[in-house]
Amino acid sequence: MGVDQPIVKDMPNYGGSLDRVFQALADGTRRAMVERLIRGPVSVSELARPLEMSLPAVMQHVQVLEACGLVRSEKIGRVRTCRIEPDVLRTAEDWLAEQRTSWERRLDRLGDYLLDDPGTPEQGSL
Repeated sequence: MGVDQPIVKDMPNYGGSLDRVFQALADGTRRAMVERLIRGPVSVSELARPLEMSLPAVMQHVQVLEACGLVRSEKIGRVRTCRIEPDVLRTAEDWLAEQRTSWERRLDRLGDYLLDDPGTPEQGSL
């Protein structure tokens, strides 16, 4: 890819779903909930216990996580149990890995360019 070529053309189209996932994960409370749910399904009341917030407030966070697809919940009787959706989490992880790989390649090329550029002063000559 040349310097003048747009980067956007090589980006896979994740649509708005990835945006919603990162928007949901931008909140520390929701990240804590996701961290807990990675260990396994749990009731909303169990999610609320370490967060020191009301059940309605926790439910609002659960609804945001459900809206982006990170969490699924089901109510049996009076208990609502939440579970993580690993495929959605994996999509965000894959996107981050692609970005890391791309930036590492770019930085490696920059390093090679700086080492090979005859106009760059030697390290010991400053």
